[in-house]
Amino acid sequence: MSCVARRVGVLPDPDGATTRAYALPMASVFTRIIDGELPGTFVWRDPVCVVFMSINPTHEGHCLVVPVAEVDHWTDLDEAVRARCFEVASLVATACRSAFGTQRVGLIIAGFEVPHTHLHVIPADEMGDLDFHRAASGVAPDELERQAALIRDALRAAGQELSSCRERFPFPCRSP
Repeated sequence: MSCVARRVGVLPDPDGATTRAYALPMASVFTRIIDGELPGTFVWRDPVCVVFMSINPTHEGHCLVVPVAEVDHWTDLDEAVRARCFEVASLVATACRSAFGTQRVGLIIAGFEVPHTHLHVIPADEMGDLDFHRAASGVAPDELERQAALIRDALRAAGQELSSCRERFPFPCRSP
C-alpha cells in the first residue's frame, strides 16, 4: 500500500453536516518510520497498527501505538482502526507492566508532536513519569532494542504469537 493511498485527513463540507476525506501532502515522520524510510525500534506490527519505542521516553519502556493509516486526530480514525489501536495498547500496556515492574502504565493521546494519531503507552511509578517535560532527549538504539525485546518477551509469555515476518516486514509483526 502506498503512502498516498492510506494518508487521509478530514475536513467539514461547506454544509457543516458531513465531512470529506482529502489526501495529505507529505508523509509524517511516523509514516516514514512505518515505511522503513527512517529507523524505528518495533515491538508489534499488524495490518492495522504498529508499536515502536519512543526516542524521547519519559520512562523506560515508553512506546507508541500508531495506526498504519495516517490520520491526524484519533477521533477521526475509522471505528475499527481506533478499536484495534486501543486493543493493542492494552496488550502492550500489560506486557510493559510485567516487563518493567511498574505500578501503572499510563496511556496518553496528545497529538501535538506529530500530525499522525499515536497513543503513548508509558510504564509509570509516579505521575512525573508521564510528564513530557521530563522526557529524555534521546536513547541509544541498543537500549531501545533491549527494552523492545523485554516487551516482546512479555507479549509472548502472555500468549501473543509474534513472528519475525522478515520476508514482509523488517521487524517483528503480528497478524490480527
